[in-house]
Amino acid sequence: MIAAKVYDETVCQLGEGPLWHPERKQLFWFDILSRRLYTRENDATRAIDAPEIVSAAGWVDRDTLFVAGETGFWRLDIASGRFDRLADLEADDPDTRSNDGRADPVGGFWIGTMGKEAQPGAGAIYRYFRGEIRKLFQDITISNSICFSPDGAWAYFSDTQLAVIWKQRIDRAGWPSGKPEVFIDFSHVGLAPDGAVCDAEGNLWIAQWGAWRVACHGPDGAFRHALSCGAAHTTCPAFGGEDMTRMFVTSATQGLPDGALDFQPGGGRTWVAELGVQGQAEHRVVLP
Repeated sequence: MIAAKVYDETVCQLGEGPLWHPERKQLFWFDILSRRLYTRENDATRAIDAPEIVSAAGWVDRDTLFVAGETGFWRLDIASGRFDRLADLEADDPDTRSNDGRADPVGGFWIGTMGKEAQPGAGAIYRYFRGEIRKLFQDITISNSICFSPDGAWAYFSDTQLAVIWKQRIDRAGWPSGKPEVFIDFSHVGLAPDGAVCDAEGNLWIAQWGAWRVACHGPDGAFRHALSCGAAHTTCPAFGGEDMTRMFVTSATQGLPDGALDFQPGGGRTWVAELGVQGQAEHRVVLP
């Protein structure tokens, strides 16, 4: 098993949404519960405070991020840290927030929501595409694992509560085509899928909450190997680095029992490993 090392010492309550900006060659990630976006600039950690809970992002251009938040979608000017609202997302429901999300191959952005207390079935998955927002799936408890195959034919998503990952065929415009099918069912082995990303060969790398690792499964769903982290609650992986062969992994301290951090000082930190596996560059989000 490959082992990761600490990339950034910042301890997040609920680290999530790592994004490697392919033009800036720079990692961004979130602490959802602190309403904060982090990045590293000139070997120092920079924190950007958000106007609400924020959890996932895509890149628009060198200077701009598209950010999904508790009640809407936002345009973030990286230099100034200014958030400008673009559109609403479940803005009339105070009990939900955004969770996992990722840009799709044709410039859209898929985002999952969930209840702030993980209320059963309170979440959904939406797609933002050039200003249009459609609900794709509903009755989801903890939306996660949103990512896309390198050929652009498939989307993946999960409900962590059910411990199931589905695959969904998508058309040339990026919309679902047909019904989702079960890709991996972890319910019988006690594993909880969190965030995920596809590499350039179509393998799915899945952070597993409570399992101290990111597991790699082939396009057929079969387990191949894993990346170990010094944090029990791994939350989401992202490929990055100059040649896209590094894997960054966020983690959380939320949900750990009292005293647990005495035995895992890496809990809540952001991790990195040289995988020697080629990842995909993140797709650009196209704004209207």
